[in-house]
Amino acid sequence: MEDIREAAGRIKRMEVQGATNVAFTALKAIVDHLISLEDTERDNVLVEVSQAKTILFASRETEPFMRNAVSYVEWILQRKDWTPSGFSGLVQRVSDEFVEAFKSARRKITEVGTKRITNGSRILTHCRSSAVCEILKTAKANGADFELFLTETRPRYQGRITAKEMMNAGVNVTMLVDSAVRTFLNRVDFVLVGSDAITSEGNVINKIGTSLIALASKEARTPFYVATELFKFDPKTIHGNFEIIEERSPDEVWIDRPKRLKIRNPAFDVTRREYIHGIICEEGVLPPHAVVEAVRRRYPWILGASGP
Repeated sequence: MEDIREAAGRIKRMEVQGATNVAFTALKAIVDHLISLEDTERDNVLVEVSQAKTILFASRETEPFMRNAVSYVEWILQRKDWTPSGFSGLVQRVSDEFVEAFKSARRKITEVGTKRITNGSRILTHCRSSAVCEILKTAKANGADFELFLTETRPRYQGRITAKEMMNAGVNVTMLVDSAVRTFLNRVDFVLVGSDAITSEGNVINKIGTSLIALASKEARTPFYVATELFKFDPKTIHGNFEIIEERSPDEVWIDRPKRLKIRNPAFDVTRREYIHGIICEEGVLPPHAVVEAVRRRYPWILGASGP
């Protein structure tokens, strides 16, 4: 399991950032591990998968995309028969199918999202979302001349990653300190953020600060959109479980802080569905309350892979 622990360590230390990168790092780790097994007897393989899941899932608490990617492998292996000679090929096909489904979803999200961006558009985003960045870069490549406002996204400053990526794509970028968002909300046409998790109620979990932006957007009457794949739906929330919000080290906020000072550093927050204008996903632009049925139509295995 050393290969699995190494991948989990990189995820935990945030050497791998972003829900998509985390999911595919975990998927590659478990696929490579399974392909390397000498013993491919069914019960032993499923034990290996279960152990790998435990290690990977413990690396980051608020990562349902990662859990769904790994659970998809387990779900297929539980339902398929294989021979020793055909095992590695089966595992690779499972991985390839998942990756292709993701790519198809991302293409659809990009196609839908770019229709909201026209010449003169002003957009605000928070943190760094690969889905949002793909929409923005594609809109720019298609000839749209727009302006992007983005936050620093403290304490890890992921906004700087977004800023560099967008400037390299030729986008006109303005960075804001996080607390200045409300000042600029009436100067933008809409807010566009990503998501780390979607709950059964249609709420969205994203980088800390997202819910404040959504609340301010509601007050400013500025539409607030979320661009995300339905792979980020957390099926456990259907059964009454709350999405766990990861809390990270206070050293990220103040490494040489006074000894008696307490610092709270949650990595994510919950944006309630009433503040979300629409969820841009592979099913189109959906109202948040329609997410469960969309998942049921497109990825029924997600609901079956993580029952009560």
